[in-house]
Amino acid sequence: MKNLKLWVFLAAMPVMGFAQELKGSDPIPFDPNVKVGKLKNGLTYYIRKNAKPENKVDLRLVINAGSILEDDDQQGLAHFMEHMCFNGTERFPKNQLVDYLQSIGVKFGQHLNAYTSFDETVYFLPIPSDDPAKLEKGFEIIEDWAFNTILSPEEIDKERGVVLEEYRLGLDADNRMMKRFMPKVMYQSHYVNRFPIGQKQILENFTYDKIKKFYKDWYRPDLMAVIVVGDIDVAEMEKKIHAHFSSYENPKNERPRKVYDLPNHKETFVAIESDKEASGSEVQVMYKDHDEAKPVVTLDDYKKRLTERLYAVMLNKRLRELTNSPTPPFTYGFSSHGGTMARTKEAYQSVAMTQDGKQLDALKVLVEENNRVKKYGFSQGELDRAKTDFLTSMERSYKERDKMNSSAFVGQYQANFLDKEPAPGIEWMYSYLQKVLPQISLNDINGLVNGFVKDDNRVVVITGPEKEGVKQPTEQEVLAVLNAKSDNLKPYDEGVIASSLLRKEVKPGKVTKKETNAKLGTTTLTLSNGAKVTYKKTDFKNDEVLLEAVSLGGSNLYSTNDYLKTNWAESGLPDAGFSGLKLNDINKFMTGKIVNVRPYVYDETEGLRGSSTPKDMEYMFQMIHAYFTDMNFDMDAYAGYEKKRKSMFANMGSNPDTYFTSELLKFTGKDNPRFTPMFPSDEDWANTDYELAYKKYKERFANAGDFEFFFVGNIDDKAIEDFSAKYIASLPSTKEREKIVDLGIRPLKGEHKKIIYKGTEPKSKVMIRYRGETKYSPKEDLAMQALGEILTIKLVEELREKESGVYGVNVSGGLGKVPYGTYRFTVSFPCGPENVDKLTESALAEIKKIIENGPEAKDLAKYKEGELLDYKKNIKENRTWVSNFRSSYSQGENPEDILTVEEKVNALTAKDIQEVAKKYLTKDKIIGVLMPEKS
Repeated sequence: MKNLKLWVFLAAMPVMGFAQELKGSDPIPFDPNVKVGKLKNGLTYYIRKNAKPENKVDLRLVINAGSILEDDDQQGLAHFMEHMCFNGTERFPKNQLVDYLQSIGVKFGQHLNAYTSFDETVYFLPIPSDDPAKLEKGFEIIEDWAFNTILSPEEIDKERGVVLEEYRLGLDADNRMMKRFMPKVMYQSHYVNRFPIGQKQILENFTYDKIKKFYKDWYRPDLMAVIVVGDIDVAEMEKKIHAHFSSYENPKNERPRKVYDLPNHKETFVAIESDKEASGSEVQVMYKDHDEAKPVVTLDDYKKRLTERLYAVMLNKRLRELTNSPTPPFTYGFSSHGGTMARTKEAYQSVAMTQDGKQLDALKVLVEENNRVKKYGFSQGELDRAKTDFLTSMERSYKERDKMNSSAFVGQYQANFLDKEPAPGIEWMYSYLQKVLPQISLNDINGLVNGFVKDDNRVVVITGPEKEGVKQPTEQEVLAVLNAKSDNLKPYDEGVIASSLLRKEVKPGKVTKKETNAKLGTTTLTLSNGAKVTYKKTDFKNDEVLLEAVSLGGSNLYSTNDYLKTNWAESGLPDAGFSGLKLNDINKFMTGKIVNVRPYVYDETEGLRGSSTPKDMEYMFQMIHAYFTDMNFDMDAYAGYEKKRKSMFANMGSNPDTYFTSELLKFTGKDNPRFTPMFPSDEDWANTDYELAYKKYKERFANAGDFEFFFVGNIDDKAIEDFSAKYIASLPSTKEREKIVDLGIRPLKGEHKKIIYKGTEPKSKVMIRYRGETKYSPKEDLAMQALGEILTIKLVEELREKESGVYGVNVSGGLGKVPYGTYRFTVSFPCGPENVDKLTESALAEIKKIIENGPEAKDLAKYKEGELLDYKKNIKENRTWVSNFRSSYSQGENPEDILTVEEKVNALTAKDIQEVAKKYLTKDKIIGVLMPEKS
């Protein structure tokens, strides 16, 4: 077996970094590339130099305190405190902190952010590192967050409205059901009473001293970590940490930082919950460990965790195979052993998303698969494949060790501080994995299930929609499934492992022409069948090659009747597999290979999108060839796909937000003969023709000569030439060249207001849309995008900070070129029903100000700083380049325009933005409003 040979070869490789025999009791080392220290006051710090992205540093302040530590009269104040850190500190009064950071290109929400959970509060601050003054300001900010937040009564009262709006966002079906089942999941645990969002009455009425007490008690050096990772000098950063944090002391008679547990229970608890607004059906079974969770400290601990992960990989592959069957028992299924809400408790959990009323059937399958492992264990082939995949993944991380983004490291050190998670570094992990994986046997794996699955300390949670015709199971039925015997179970069927992705002989073509573009750094190969391959070699990633293949035409070339019959089937076509191989066959063959290719048919284009490693690139080309020439036609596979999609879409309209968007789209698309809703009805499925969709797909991919293939990444010239000649030049082609077709369908014109009633909670949403036809202009497109960013800043200031009426605002705009010139601009925000009219008027007033006066200079400067910071980061990402090639080709634009973005952003004026606001935001406006159902 090919994969087994690969595994044996890897296992025999010399192991780096282990000159002497390791003992299981040896401690896991800490990454030597990280400077770790602790100040005298107990504050911990982590510093690492990392060059990606360039001239940027990620600062993070981690507080080992969250909502679990709140007193009864403080419920919600850990989270409220997080908000207050952005509303006035000693160095940055009121909203000056956000204002300053926006002025240096740090976007609020997108870059600058924070979160509060049960056990921690974490603040994120990515800033430029190439300016000493900005870097110093960054340290001043995290110092002020830690110790110098002002907490003025005025700002606290202003922020109440914002936090209550965030509270409002959580009033939904999932929240209601969770509140009912969580007392069983977290039985007799303090966590049940300390959800971070808190209690509404407390948020509305708490006295100022309560939040000041929380800040004083828990924001203290011995519960803090400062993490600094980026393009910096380590010694200099250590000096800054000492300078900014050494002088602070822990409070006298400090409160103990208590750790709360999750008690064991002999009972099996069953929670069966439903809600009229539930958008899906789910079942979860949780087997809590008897013992407290122990930190992973020694090599034996690490090996045990690795063994558990191999177990999960193998079991989840089995579950995935079931979801790929013609009669899938669930849409999605997953099992794993890991953490719970409580730091002291781990559990083995199995989860499945199901059809309405089928949770009991799904539970039966989950239980049976656990019992199958108990009775027969896993096979050696399964373990070999799991080990190979593990090592392949780790090898990729090892190859990318000098190309990792700083954000990836920051999370590791945060977990080390909070949960004592090991952080030995990728070099050590890769070396150790090569040594320890061969030592893990089937007996090690198969023995785990007896400790995972037990008859006590377990909880089953079933959730789903409350609607006519859907019968919920009883507790007795659930217990009967849990306790059923497994006498009739058969061993897992390994099946036959495929030997190739292609079953037909490939007759290579050739490269007939080769051109280069020095500006873009690209090479274009013209192939003997007319197809073109353009590739760009980069050093952004060591182990990544991205693919975008595109052809003009798309489903706009279908008749309206054919379009409506095929729309819902097209995305399911790849589920049939290719070359006579089913999805499960392909997945097994691809063990140890990192490759992904997916075809698509959009309205104006068809194509393929994919990725691979350099060493696996040939398999990516083979998949391209197979999707063009040998896609399977499989009614059974399509039946399984349709069943899963029906299950997924069945109740999406029960969610008020989703229903609102769906109904608004129906309203705006009412004159469109090809309109398709957000989710299909039973009638839509009945009208869907899989055979026709397959036929249309074959037509769209019949002429490879009408495709352009773009590859970006760590590419070998000879390899891509050889693969292009063999697998792409050999594809069928004709001389025909298609273009994008404009069907003449246009957006709804005029002024409209649509009020949609859905939901029982006091929640509303406002959407203001401007859309219409125009002549495309790249300059206006950029100005509209800038207008969206600037209006976001203004509406956050007005609707959130001044009026305390919203938690967040989304604004975006731009112009499109195909199939005809369009403009679009959307403003949306959630709010209370009582504030809809007032906040809508405020939003329109801000738009009017820009129409009449243009944007303020400081806001335009903020946009430019943020945009240029993002550009400098994105221009060194493979995804940016391959997307640019695809969009430039499909829109008929020059791909070299990506090189002049800085120039164009800098040249943008307030007048340019005012002009597009005048031109496009004074006509054809649609206001959609979501309101609760009338009682």
